Amino acid sequence: MAKAWLFGMTAMAAAALASGAASAHGVHAEASGFVAGFTHPLLGLDHVLAMVAVGLWAGQLGGRARLEVPAGFLLTMIAGAGLALAGAALPAVELGIASSVVLLGLLVAARVRATTLAGACIVALFAVFHGYAHGIEIPAAGATLQHILGFAAATAALHAIGLGIAAALDMRGSAARIAGAATAAAGVALALI
Repeated sequence: MAKAWLFGMTAMAAAALASGAASAHGVHAEASGFVAGFTHPLLGLDHVLAMVAVGLWAGQLGGRARLEVPAGFLLTMIAGAGLALAGAALPAVELGIASSVVLLGLLVAARVRATTLAGACIVALFAVFHGYAHGIEIPAAGATLQHILGFAAATAALHAIGLGIAAALDMRGSAARIAGAATAAAGVALALI
């Protein structure tokens, strides 16, 4: 158990350190395509923490939720990107993203139980903000579909990391409280930056 806990915490720390800035939004790179889309979620600690937390919570819920909760997030995130590409206005995007980190962390820490449908709906609310942020970062002359596939693949990979940590750790005990509380605290710090 100690080795699994250490592995999980090391993986979370590595993911956090690998994401350079606290927020990747507003960084308008000229790059486009799959690689640019894939790297966007990895450049913001807020995205990394939220995506891993979705996987952690889905792992805690177990059963079909391990697949359907992250899938609900992915599909709604793509719809959120579509809103941005269509020019729709979405207020308080950064606040929505920061809130997602805090609330997802709290869901993990408190080991909140939900049905698969309720879990998918909860994460979908947050996914709209994350997807919108990704959508506004797609360069106007970029390869839009490839960019979307890139950030969807990175998001799925981060969900998988969360699911892997949940499987490696006993997410019914102190590991859940520590991981969730650390995520929520980081979300509060990011909101204040």
